[in-house]
Amino acid sequence: MTRRIRFHRLGQLLAWAALACAASASAMTIRELRTLEANEKDGKLYANYYLVGVMEGLREASDAAQRTGQKPPFCINGRKFEPAMARSLYQSELTRNADSYEADMPVQLVLSAALRNSYRCNP
Repeated sequence: MTRRIRFHRLGQLLAWAALACAASASAMTIRELRTLEANEKDGKLYANYYLVGVMEGLREASDAAQRTGQKPPFCINGRKFEPAMARSLYQSELTRNADSYEADMPVQLVLSAALRNSYRCNP
């Protein structure tokens, strides 16, 4: 696959992840993410892009809340926050609170809790 096609495909995937994140009715569940990872040729890669899209969408929502004077759900405050962290944040939250999540719950719920726990706002 040429580099140009890869970048085009990456753009499509990121756009898809952003759209899926925007509409909670079409949010991917934990089960669907696991199925994607297991059954697609590039499933793990697609799942990672989805997690990055969810994480970036949650960050934008938090920043928007802060801009409008509302209390944001989490605060970065200059700490490390990179796309490559999405997978580990997600997995850590699932592992730490395994009894709290069911397979039909949205991925966004898990990642949102992970961000709130990892990037607490100072009082």
